[in-house]
Amino acid sequence: MCGIFAYLNYCTPKKRSEILEFLVNGLKRLEYRGYDSAGVAVDSADAKNISVIKKTGKVAILEEAIKNRGADLAMDDISETHCGIAHTRWATHGVPSELNSHPHRSDESNNFVVVHNGIITNYKEVKVFLEKKGHCFESETDTEIIAKLVYHFYQKHPNCSFRELVECVVQQLEGAFALCFKSKFFPGECVATRRGSPLLVGIKSKNIPVTDHIPILYGKEEQPKTVLSEADPNHSEHRPHGRSEIPTLPRTGSTAEFAPEDKQCEYFFASDASAIIEHTNRVIYFEDDDVAAIKNGSLSIHRIRRGGDDPHTREVTTVKMELQQIMKGNYDYFMQKEIFEQPESVINTMRGRVNFESGKVTLGGITEFVPEIKRCRRLMLIGCGTSYHSAIATRQLLEELTELPVMVELASDFLDRTTPVFRDDVCFFISQSGETADTLMALRYCKQRGALIVGITNTVGSSICRESHCGVHINAGPEIGVASTKAYTSQFISLVMFALVMSEDRISQRQRRKEIIDGLGKLQDQIRKVLKLDQEVKALAESLYQKRSLLMMGRGFNFATCLEGALKVKELTYMHSEGIMAGELKHGPLALIDETMPVLFIVMKDPVYIKCMNALQQVISRNGKPIIICEENDKETLSLGYKCLEVPKTVDCLQGILTVIPMQLLSFHIAVKKGCNVDCPRNLAKSVTVE
Repeated sequence: MCGIFAYLNYCTPKKRSEILEFLVNGLKRLEYRGYDSAGVAVDSADAKNISVIKKTGKVAILEEAIKNRGADLAMDDISETHCGIAHTRWATHGVPSELNSHPHRSDESNNFVVVHNGIITNYKEVKVFLEKKGHCFESETDTEIIAKLVYHFYQKHPNCSFRELVECVVQQLEGAFALCFKSKFFPGECVATRRGSPLLVGIKSKNIPVTDHIPILYGKEEQPKTVLSEADPNHSEHRPHGRSEIPTLPRTGSTAEFAPEDKQCEYFFASDASAIIEHTNRVIYFEDDDVAAIKNGSLSIHRIRRGGDDPHTREVTTVKMELQQIMKGNYDYFMQKEIFEQPESVINTMRGRVNFESGKVTLGGITEFVPEIKRCRRLMLIGCGTSYHSAIATRQLLEELTELPVMVELASDFLDRTTPVFRDDVCFFISQSGETADTLMALRYCKQRGALIVGITNTVGSSICRESHCGVHINAGPEIGVASTKAYTSQFISLVMFALVMSEDRISQRQRRKEIIDGLGKLQDQIRKVLKLDQEVKALAESLYQKRSLLMMGRGFNFATCLEGALKVKELTYMHSEGIMAGELKHGPLALIDETMPVLFIVMKDPVYIKCMNALQQVISRNGKPIIICEENDKETLSLGYKCLEVPKTVDCLQGILTVIPMQLLSFHIAVKKGCNVDCPRNLAKSVTVE
């Protein structure tokens, strides 16, 4: 949700048109996160003011508006040093409109502008304070208070540096945010910070610095005084974050900066590495409450106070992502591409981890912690949406192979209940992006209570990745489509591999482990075979796209597939869809069955086969016309279906990987047939950074 992109060139001549092209293309790379409006802020033609252009709708509309203002923006003018910021907004406060779009400005003169990802929970009281100081607001957003607050500090302390002003601002804010600031009082400078929302900076220079670590600069340890005390004198003592007017901080030293020897450099701030990978692969991921300032081409990182486990440096890392990985290639949609990438993505998840000859499974990220995990009281799997379904899909196998109680929790509900967590619990946090707000807050809740934290993510450097004690990177590759597909199957396999690691020393499980590892070895070819059903699924979508509802039923290892399939249909097609446990059919859902209600039934020859067949007969006896997903050549089951899709047989605990793919294809084809936006469904975003 929301996307930040900022570009700063220092001693690197660029035309205004090139700068704007960088900004617009950066936003296009972030479109997959979901948004309803977009905007940019660059220096005006006279370089003394800031021009802000904002539009509702797609980035293409913003791009057209920029072209129409070519004369005002002096497209051919060359700037040796310039800072531009850009943003895609997903509405949280205020309806989508140009006024509510980012960047937001401090006043009519655009003295300060800011872009923001996240949510400010105390914006109302800050707004009251600023209104009493004479500031007038033009939008309904929480972000506008940030721009006005930094201007307020500047008016009171005009001799402070840009970075010091921003530090004062962030001390007044509560909630989650990633921020980038630009000001006409500080030309060619950019200041960025984050708390709870992802932010990174890409570095491009001709001379690569000797060090790959940038030291952190700290402020003086003191209890600051709140600026809001004038608005509410009794409120400040309850604040979780100390706030100061202008903290006294050390000036930047050359030993704590990134400063290229030849001075020619470019910096790219972004919410996601996919926005900058075409420019540079050298990035720094910021931690909460880092304040990064670029001045005279030098990057410095500051913190107001020291943390107990802060490493005191930020590492410059190399991102291993190819530009073509985030492009559509020969496919019409990112989601379609990602569905058809699953034969490769499942192999990438297992590569270097599963030795099919020896039967050895190694997860390097958790190896040191396996003895501790084996001594734990219980396993807790926590996630949201698709990640939650991957936990349900593997719970039964985890219970079987680890012989430990396994709890599966929705992160939001887990927090609402303030669930008891103990020091001998092991908590798995599953998230494709590694930035899911509910999951991240649940992680911190469990970590405070002493539990061992294991992250299962697809994004190196994400918040969950950094804050976990150990973890497994699923290696699915970039997933651009909002509706998760290949990440689901890779999360599924990652948890299966964990179960195999936990049971490797158990003689009683030796045969079971061998069956599963053999099944993993055959998955790639079997997934390719399932993908050949694409045209059959497309024909099925033709008969379903006008329906108002779709029920999906299954049992045992395939119940999670029904939940995930129903979620995909809801996300992409806006149809009502429900995943139903076949064992619950007689306890209510059977009332929905008639000849007009489409029912998709998963029936596999596994331990619950007879029970599923009984439920299937109940549907048929109520004039239902079931669409059946079953094993190849299962003639008995095939004879009962109104329409059937046959998938290859694999070991029961892996069957859900093969049965979910027809569900993904079905939701995709129905969405295309209905004219829905497949990659960016309405009201949804890829990285959910707001609770």
